[in-house]
Amino acid sequence: MTLTQLTLPRLRDSRLDGLPVAIVGAGPIGLAAAAELLERGIDFVIYEAGASVASSMESWAHIRLFSPWSALTDPAAVRLLERTGWHAPHPTRLPTARELIDRYLTPLAALPEIASRIRLGAEVLAVSRQGMDRTRSTGRAETPFVLRIATGGDSATGHDVTDQTARAVIDASGTYRRANSLGSSGLEPLGFADAAEFVSHALPDVLGAERARFAGKHTVVVGAGHSAANTLLNLAALAEQEPGTRVSWVIRTERPTRVFGSPDDELAARASLGASVQQLVDTGAVTLIDRFEIVALRRRGAGVDVVGSRAGAGESLQADVVVNATGFRPNLGMLQEIRLDLDEVVEAPRRIAPLIDPNLHSCGTVEPHGFAELQQPEPNFFIAGMKSYGRAPTFLLATGYEQVRSIVAWLAGDLAAASQVQLVLPTTGVCSTGDSAGGCC
Repeated sequence: MTLTQLTLPRLRDSRLDGLPVAIVGAGPIGLAAAAELLERGIDFVIYEAGASVASSMESWAHIRLFSPWSALTDPAAVRLLERTGWHAPHPTRLPTARELIDRYLTPLAALPEIASRIRLGAEVLAVSRQGMDRTRSTGRAETPFVLRIATGGDSATGHDVTDQTARAVIDASGTYRRANSLGSSGLEPLGFADAAEFVSHALPDVLGAERARFAGKHTVVVGAGHSAANTLLNLAALAEQEPGTRVSWVIRTERPTRVFGSPDDELAARASLGASVQQLVDTGAVTLIDRFEIVALRRRGAGVDVVGSRAGAGESLQADVVVNATGFRPNLGMLQEIRLDLDEVVEAPRRIAPLIDPNLHSCGTVEPHGFAELQQPEPNFFIAGMKSYGRAPTFLLATGYEQVRSIVAWLAGDLAAASQVQLVLPTTGVCSTGDSAGGCC
């Protein structure tokens, strides 16, 4: 069977008849959902806020992933690509995010049956039911979803805003665009607005496009996850090339156990990443400042003072740049009219929260989960991918691929396939530490 022979039949559910499934986000998980729906013959539309697919990943395309190719591709997507003559990269190689985009995600998005259903530059501002807010119940499951979409302009001005309908919604919009606060309270530090120009996003390209911003400067990296680790390694490399470059690393806990990792980690590259960072600390190439809680930022000429407390005593650090690598959080504002059941701690679907809470579990202890754990009180609405982890770190793409496979099987009425969830993740070898700082996928 060729791709052109895959047809998308109309769905007969009264008011839902003929409506597509809406996918929010054209990253790896959103595109995997599209591949699964295409194989099932279910129509869909993908709404992507960026100007290209995987636009969030584009922001950190220079980073090398610690998962091999074999764990980074979705089986349904691979089947579709292979029919076009596409050949998978060597399964044990570790690609950069740039390679993942260019060699896998871009070809997948270019398949005619998927490309024709992608809407780029289409930001989902809100999701609701057509003619029904969250307080109305009668006939809710049979009422189409309505997605408010901003295109072709600044969404803040309300320019080019339309409503689009759907029979189901898979929210795979991720979390990268919403960083956690630098402040230990979860609130932005006092003075943040005045000092914002000195704060960098997570995973800056310090050896490439953003080199001038960091060369010869003192950078303070805040966070105890793998985003911080990658940035520390790149800054240390820059310091060897550019005189005057200094690197400090601020964490809230006593020890960065999750970053340093374990030799028992089943992902060798992840273990190597941690060991390399530990060596930088041991040799003094990176100055580790532990038990530091940030309270305020104060602009200081061409730099910024990071004000806080360390082990209960007031302390201030002078920096030229501060890298916010404290992790990410989901955008729930767009879902105010959707009935959600989320954990009050990590803001993940309540049934999977105990499996991923960083206060309790490492990545390798996550149990298999699919549609049953991800479904919400809102019928046929699902949060998948990195966003399904809420504020919890250590999401892996393999998790999201199995999530959307199960969700799509459920939407297709194949309960047996939807219930047969199989997910085997590499163990980290690190026990729970109570450290809730963020990481990257």
